[in-house]
Order: sequence, then structure tokens, then C-alpha cells
Amino acid sequence: MNLAIIDMGTSTFHLLLVKVANETFEIFHKEKIAAKIGANGISEGYINDDAIERCLSALKSFKKQIDAAHIHKVHAFATSAIRNAKNQQFLIQKIKEEVGIEPRVISGMEEAFYIHYGVCRALNMDTDIGLIMDIGGGSIEFIISQGFEPIWMKSFEIGGQRMMEKFHENDPITTPEISAIESYLEINLQPLFEACDLYKPKTLIGSSGTFETLSEIYQRKINKYTQQEETELPISQNGMLQIFQEIIAKNKQERLLIPGMIELRVDMIVVASILIQFILKRTGLETTRISSYALKEGALLQTIKPHTIKIKPHFKNIDI
Repeated sequence: MNLAIIDMGTSTFHLLLVKVANETFEIFHKEKIAAKIGANGISEGYINDDAIERCLSALKSFKKQIDAAHIHKVHAFATSAIRNAKNQQFLIQKIKEEVGIEPRVISGMEEAFYIHYGVCRALNMDTDIGLIMDIGGGSIEFIISQGFEPIWMKSFEIGGQRMMEKFHENDPITTPEISAIESYLEINLQPLFEACDLYKPKTLIGSSGTFETLSEIYQRKINKYTQQEETELPISQNGMLQIFQEIIAKNKQERLLIPGMIELRVDMIVVASILIQFILKRTGLETTRISSYALKEGALLQTIKPHTIKIKPHFKNIDI
């Protein structure tokens, strides 16, 4: 059986074309498009007309790949930007009519569940307690996990695109803007900090996206590269902190010249770097790991091999 997974993120759309047999899978095509559907509208709770056109264009491109591979089973997931959009139903209907795909809008908790499932497949999780972090354009998901068991998870609607529109007016970003972001995070991430005080995670586990780019930059600096199929990407915490300082100090054109930087991430990586740096400082996490798997791989795994977790009081709102 072949199937397609589409992750309709706030900033980036991802496509996986997958061959499935006996609960195992082989990804034979992957693609991403910077649809940026949250740009110039996410703060007001709308997907604007230009963003709708980018959304439709990206999905039509994906649909051509899907049809060429003769795939009829398509699982499309819409996340934060569409989840919170006042014109959500209009957009979903337009996608159905013009593309022939019906996306499912998932909750932040379901998003966190899939991220956790994907990361656990990618990494050799030991028994230490870790904090999984996924930075999207619209939301950020945090999962505290001991080995393969999630013990706390929460989605926060304060993703990179939202913070860019709210705080990042100057380029390079200014010290007052950085202070404003940190104050905002201190207030809005209180449930996370309380959970970290309670469970005391030791390792930050970054999933995909921004973290992949940070690993690419780090690999160029140490002149050591991973194989494409590897699912844990190299990073050192000290190396990452040095990269943050470089990213934060530069303007867009200078950031683009950093070896390993990609156009897709060059804007949001500034606020993402400030966010990660603040989390490390605020929680005292000692080490960092990076998973190349995230939401889309977790959704794939849930589709071919449904997984359940022991529902704890923290997870009452989860619907899988």
C-alpha cells in the first residue's frame, strides 16, 4: 500500500510519499514548500487572500506528485494557522473543491502527540527525562518524556510567525526587542516552567524545522556531515549557543551567508534562536539532541500502526 502524508504547517507545507508493508514504511519522496499561510494575517486570526493562493498552489503541486505516484490514500493535517483562522471553513471547502483533498484540522494536543511519536521513532530514547520542543510558525509544542512515555505535553499558540509579527521589526533584531520576547515568554510559558520544576528534564530534544537548520550550520562549522537517512542529527549545546549569537547579531543578508542557512528558515530562525536560548537558560537543561522526525512522521506512524498512551490527568483533552 502506498499513501501520502501532508503536513500543512503555518510556515511550511511538507509532503511524504510512503510505501507501507507489514507496519513498516519506506519514504520514497519528500518535499517541502514555504507556503507561509500565516504571514500578514495570523495575528488577526485570518488566512489572507495571498496566503490562500499560496496554500492552493502548494497543495496542487503536491497533488500532481501524489497522482503521478498513483496514490489514492491521502492524509492531510492542518495545524495552528488554520486551526485558529476565522475563515477556516471557507479555506477547507476551497481546498476540497480546487485540489480534491480534504484536510483534517488537528488540535494542539494531537499535534504534540504526533510529534512525540515521531521523535520516539527517530531517537534511541533512554530512561532520562527529556523535554521535546517543536517550533512551528503558529504554535510551539512541548512534551516532557521519560524514555518512550510522555508524562506532560502542551501546545502554546505563540509560534515563530506570531512572535515575528509581534516583536521583530528591526533587522538585526534589537536588544529591547529581545527583552520584550523574553518577558513575553516568561509570562506565556509558565505552565511549562512549572512542569519542568516538577519533572526536572535534563535534555532538550529539538524536532525538525529550525533545529535541522541549526544542525546543518553546526555540521558545516565542524566539517562533519550525517548521512541523509540518519534520524538523529549532530549538535553540541555550546556550539548551538555560539550559533545563536551569530544569528541574532546579523541582518537577513548576512544570515543567508552563514554556511548551512536556507532561505526557508532565514527569517523565523532569529526569534526561534531567542526562544531556544531562553528555554535553556530558564530550565537549566544540560544537553541537546535533535530529531529529524516530527509531526509528519508521527502522523504517518499513527496511520500505519496506531499507538495509544496511558491517559493521564494532563491529557484529558487529547483526542486520538
